[in-house]
Amino acid sequence: MENIATLVTFILYLVMMLGIGVYAYKQTNDLSDYILGGRRLGRWVTALSAGASDMSGWLLMGLPGALYAGGFSEAWIALGLILGAYWNWKITAPRLRVYTQHVGNALTLPDYFTNRFRDESKILRLVSATIILVFFTIYVASGLTAGAKLFEASFGMDYYIALFVGGAVIISYTFIGGFLAVSWTDMVQGLLMAAALVVAPIVMIIELGSIGQVMDVVQQIDQVSGSVKSDLFAGKSAIDYLFSVSFISLMAWGLGYYGQPHLLARFMAAQSVKEVHGARRIAMSWMTLSMIGAVGVGLFSIAYFNGTETAAALANDSEQVFILASKVLFNPWIAGFLLAAILAAVMSTIDSQLLVSSSAITEDFYRGFIKPAASDKELVTIGRIAVLVVAVIAMTIATDKDSKVLGLVANAWAGFGAAFGPVVLISLVWRKMTKWGALAGMISGAITVVLWIQFKADLGGTWAQLYEMIPGVIVSVASIILVSLYGPQNEQQVGEDFDHVNLTLKGNI
Repeated sequence: MENIATLVTFILYLVMMLGIGVYAYKQTNDLSDYILGGRRLGRWVTALSAGASDMSGWLLMGLPGALYAGGFSEAWIALGLILGAYWNWKITAPRLRVYTQHVGNALTLPDYFTNRFRDESKILRLVSATIILVFFTIYVASGLTAGAKLFEASFGMDYYIALFVGGAVIISYTFIGGFLAVSWTDMVQGLLMAAALVVAPIVMIIELGSIGQVMDVVQQIDQVSGSVKSDLFAGKSAIDYLFSVSFISLMAWGLGYYGQPHLLARFMAAQSVKEVHGARRIAMSWMTLSMIGAVGVGLFSIAYFNGTETAAALANDSEQVFILASKVLFNPWIAGFLLAAILAAVMSTIDSQLLVSSSAITEDFYRGFIKPAASDKELVTIGRIAVLVVAVIAMTIATDKDSKVLGLVANAWAGFGAAFGPVVLISLVWRKMTKWGALAGMISGAITVVLWIQFKADLGGTWAQLYEMIPGVIVSVASIILVSLYGPQNEQQVGEDFDHVNLTLKGNI
């Protein structure tokens, strides 16, 4: 009966997502609608769809799991992400919204790079679209695997059946409705995720007495085990910890926001700069509330499950903490709702990445190199076919439950952050940045991340603990500046575009 109630909740949720996809289909008329929703997203949809597509299952599984296993000091990653997200909304969002519309109505990130620097050779389009396609196909495969494992763990469902069911639903509404379906479903999923993360820690506090009593139990566990899970500074003095590689690496996660194509697409799709400002307030409120909830679930569970059989199970896989807490704390119907929030988190990222991969094939390869004069109707058709192609490849990769690809995805945030982040940010604020500087930054950032991942263990000591995002971003920024200053310069029109955009933005940011 318990599994049936939870399964019914899941099914109702999936049917609702498909219904949104069908409705969005009726609102999709051309390629701009399919890829960017016709640039008509309001502030609530812009904010919550950006947040939901950003967080994925990491918010409900990864972060609570990290807090449960590593203790309070892991919460610094949440602060780093909040700060990074805020400045991304503050600096990048309004500028990118205006710039992408001004330079040829750019619909994708490679489109923006090409038009921003008037790149007739299209080398920026080729390199950036290739990076997007490769990394996001792997990302989608990882998300499909995570969703299938959730079904498998929750219902004892066969992994491959779960993979097919979850994949079919996500592919269907993305295929049918495009960007509008993805954005509207992400808004619903964002609300669901936030509700789950508010409810679970509150119920834990009520059952345990108070936050003070919870922390007393965690401190007692530390005294017995010799751990430092109750200490925000991991057992060090505040000064020592704040200057440590561990702290710097956790905070550096926020640097990744400036280069994530599926998040930047939300900024490009906003109805206006005014809507971006309203969306920022909503998005940051949602994110802060959700982060506090996720930290609370992980930290409070240390006390809640102390001495139970569940604690033994979590010792092997701490990322199951939210799933197990949901089953213990609530009746099957509410547990089904909370577990659906995890599926929502996974789906909200997969659909966004699937659509960005599709747009890379449609806009950046097909129209960019194969058939520049293709009609909107033809491009939408190609876009839908591309969704299927990318999804089938991703599902094929995901059929291997133990695929090594999942290890690569753990570093993809750093890869995108270093390859695209500095290029996007500097291109929006520095008039003298050139096409060759952008190309150098893109390639050097990506290569540095890959090499650091590959060889950091050989470096040993503190260098081995340094998050690869940091050297990747440093090398990318240095490459952009040096090549832009000493390499071939832009044509005059590129500078005039920059001046026009900044004039438009005056008084709006």
